[in-house]
Amino acid sequence: MGRRWHTIRVVRLLLLLVVIFAAGLAWFACTSLGAQNTAFDLAGNPVDPLKSGSRKIVVLIFVRTDCPVANRYAPTIQKLSEEHAAKAAFWLVYPSKAESAEVIRKHEREYGYKIPALRDPQHVLVKESQVEITPEVAVFSADRRLVYHGRIDNLYEDVGRTRSVATTHELEDAISAALGGKSLDVDATHGVGCYISDLE
Repeated sequence: MGRRWHTIRVVRLLLLLVVIFAAGLAWFACTSLGAQNTAFDLAGNPVDPLKSGSRKIVVLIFVRTDCPVANRYAPTIQKLSEEHAAKAAFWLVYPSKAESAEVIRKHEREYGYKIPALRDPQHVLVKESQVEITPEVAVFSADRRLVYHGRIDNLYEDVGRTRSVATTHELEDAISAALGGKSLDVDATHGVGCYISDLE
């Protein structure tokens, strides 16, 4: 009887260890998947700008350090972010896996950016924002509805072909619409620049 009771206890203990081990594996898998399925700040912390508690609208600006078109827009981006800082949360989003935090910090210094930056190596925000080009933007309303995605303005007609000044200002219009709770006539436009798909 004693030996049988001892065997039962050992079996129960083994079963308990198996359950604990399986639960640990499941937790690790979920944690790893969650860590991959997100964007990161430059310190490596997972960040989802669309899940912040702020009631500001969210403006995601997709850029690359090596994209000349995106770099030319740096003054415009910085100006808009300063003008709307009280009611809009601006984020620079870098979709290239190859661009390290150090490279991004250097890029921010060179172009005078004061906007928080995120790395999006798994293109989570790229997909959520439906963007294809750098520089393209995505504007989300206070309730996190995608209001607009596409170009900043029409300064670029095509790669290498620019107007002397932009005659349409899609990003400004989208911000105004999101702040006023209005809909845009056109909620998407195609940008000119560097394809994000080239980074795959």
